[in-house]
Amino acid sequence: MLEDTEITAKRRFYVEEAILILLLVLSLIGVRITDYSPVDGYGYWMIMVFVFALFAITIAWLQSKHRITDFKKILREQSIHWLTSLLMVEGIFSLQRSEHLTQANAGIVIMMILAQSTILDGLRVGWRFSLVGIFLGASAIIAANTQHFFWIELIIAIFIVIVTILIEFWLEKRAQE
Repeated sequence: MLEDTEITAKRRFYVEEAILILLLVLSLIGVRITDYSPVDGYGYWMIMVFVFALFAITIAWLQSKHRITDFKKILREQSIHWLTSLLMVEGIFSLQRSEHLTQANAGIVIMMILAQSTILDGLRVGWRFSLVGIFLGASAIIAANTQHFFWIELIIAIFIVIVTILIEFWLEKRAQE
């Protein structure tokens, strides 16, 4: 029979893996939307800043239940982090509206801002979150340089999910030795 800490660790793995998969899927959807309609991409990525922030706060909250960490401090740090990300995204669209950036370029730059914010937040909430950020950054670069990028990004997303599951099994096996 598994101890409570092992059950909690497994449950946290499933939650974090589910969030990873969901964020990868949402990122793929966003790339597709931005490709077909840069105007709709603006709204989508603005919403995604809030979604990414919500998931980051959720993961931090779950982790704070098992650490001696004040959730108010975590919430304050997360709020500042994601609010500044949102301000940068709004700044990019301000540049786009004033015609300093094209709509397509604004979408790519916003993906890069969200990628950086996600990578940096991954330092706080875990490496899976950083992987999503790396995926977003790579997706922006691939989309900017390749016409048929969706299938490449889909393969990368599937690869990331498989690797994270294998790493978790490897860590679990190593912990049991």
